[in-house]
Amino acid sequence: MLNNLIFRKKFVCLFIAGALMIFFPTNTLLAGEILKLATTTSTYETGLLDYIFPLFEKKHGVKIHIISVGTGKAIKLGENGDVDIILVHARAAEDKFVRDGYGVNRRDVMYNDFLFLGPENDPAGIFGLSDAKETLKKIYQAKETFVSRGDDSGTHKRERLLWSKTELNPKGQWYLESGQGMAATLRMADEKNAYVMVDRATYLFNKGKIRLIKMVDNDNDLLNPYGVIAVSPYIHKHVKYELSMALIGWLTSPRCQKMIGQYKKNGSLMYQPNAAVMD
Repeated sequence: MLNNLIFRKKFVCLFIAGALMIFFPTNTLLAGEILKLATTTSTYETGLLDYIFPLFEKKHGVKIHIISVGTGKAIKLGENGDVDIILVHARAAEDKFVRDGYGVNRRDVMYNDFLFLGPENDPAGIFGLSDAKETLKKIYQAKETFVSRGDDSGTHKRERLLWSKTELNPKGQWYLESGQGMAATLRMADEKNAYVMVDRATYLFNKGKIRLIKMVDNDNDLLNPYGVIAVSPYIHKHVKYELSMALIGWLTSPRCQKMIGQYKKNGSLMYQPNAAVMD
């Protein structure tokens, strides 16, 4: 009698467990799993990720843990296997990351561009220019205060590339390095009434909070593409490669690309989707 009762209880438990497997999707059972993403301060600070990630998290029953740092630091985290996937904006560094075997399956996600902002009185006389190199030359010659990220971020990498094209070496009291994220650097420049190079999304997100105005844009040298890369499971076996690939699939999917293309601030697009452009 006792054995029959125990058998019945075991049967009921197995039946309930089987029913749960049938009626609840597998991804629900993965709830609480963490996918670690290292990304730039601009994508995080402008609210884009909070807009496009919830649908993915709900579908896959995971939480994306975002580490917001400059591109250089994000890539280093990927090299060390401290994250599963990176979303960054420095194509030469991205290609090296893949070439060295640390990353796989890089895909274009979106782009915007960089702008030069400055004080309304424009002491360096750069307003209306459409040449980034000429802009930097004028700031250099005038020795007007310029605030740089100075943190090996994607923005800082592009700024250094532009300085190298001018064959000038910026240094002196007029050239300041914040060592901080894009929004913090922009605030510092605004407080000092200085010049600064910033991505368009960060500018639009903070436009109503600063005195600095847009001075220079529309130069091909200021194009700012973003790419997503899974950390290689061949080097770091512990990374969540399948989930990373799923996230890459989501970011490049028609639905997410449409969401990116609809993300605006004060009526202006912050990013342009471009996943359809093949490498």
